[in-house]
Amino acid sequence: MTTRIDRRFAALREEGRAALVTFVMAGDPDYEASLAILKALPHAGADLIELGMPFTDPMADGPAIQGAELRALRTGQNMKRTLALVREFRGGDETTPIVLMGYYNPICVYGGARFLTDATSAGVDGLIVVDLPPEEDEELCLPALDAGLNFIRLATPTTDDKRLPTVLRNTSGFVYYVSITGITGSAAPDTDKVTAAVRRIKRHTALPVCVGFGVRTAAQARAIAQDADGVVVGSALVEAVRNNLDAAGKPAPAIVAAVADLVHALAEGVRGARRGTAGSAGQVAV
Repeated sequence: MTTRIDRRFAALREEGRAALVTFVMAGDPDYEASLAILKALPHAGADLIELGMPFTDPMADGPAIQGAELRALRTGQNMKRTLALVREFRGGDETTPIVLMGYYNPICVYGGARFLTDATSAGVDGLIVVDLPPEEDEELCLPALDAGLNFIRLATPTTDDKRLPTVLRNTSGFVYYVSITGITGSAAPDTDKVTAAVRRIKRHTALPVCVGFGVRTAAQARAIAQDADGVVVGSALVEAVRNNLDAAGKPAPAIVAAVADLVHALAEGVRGARRGTAGSAGQVAV
């Protein structure tokens, strides 16, 4: 089965460029502003969207994304409202892939089978569940694949060649390479190390490899897009939301434009990259 994610990377392969993957938190700073931001992302240059599922104990997230989750939870964001966001977004956009990203607890509380049915119906294309290891694939990964959703795995600087085949076994859509050891937004990626890691992963898979954690500027995005198939930006966008709240935590009038302007700059960076030798998008390097 070909998904929106598969089709988007195939189109980018034809264009000869990497994807800009943007992460925002569902319900941050409130439902209405979150929906407006979500709708603005593709027009600003986002090729794929990761939508965070708010959770009270986000162990892999840095202060920026933790703050976004708390803001969303305070306004009543939950899984039902997150899926409603996707459904409303799909009312005006049938082509941009949406990946739900977060932790297993909110899915488990909602009910795994119910979640997969409702997520598919809403228009979700893939899942990144950071705390479900490959050894637990029967819990959610395999049912998600059967439901037609891509299940995207994380590879990290500590995922060696012995471990990598296990990580990749049921991965689909793309591989998310975490460019640093540590929490989100905690450091800038080392481009040389990222390039070497992307090339190593591509020796094991034909899936696109997207790189995230720590990418904040157009220059960083451009450098990584020379060899990676996608560049993921999250903390910088979440901080743009935070920086456009008033003293009461309400969204300022310019909040959507502020996020969109940053996405536009990042997209220009990605599109300005000169593709390197690690293989074009979705191809295994030789």
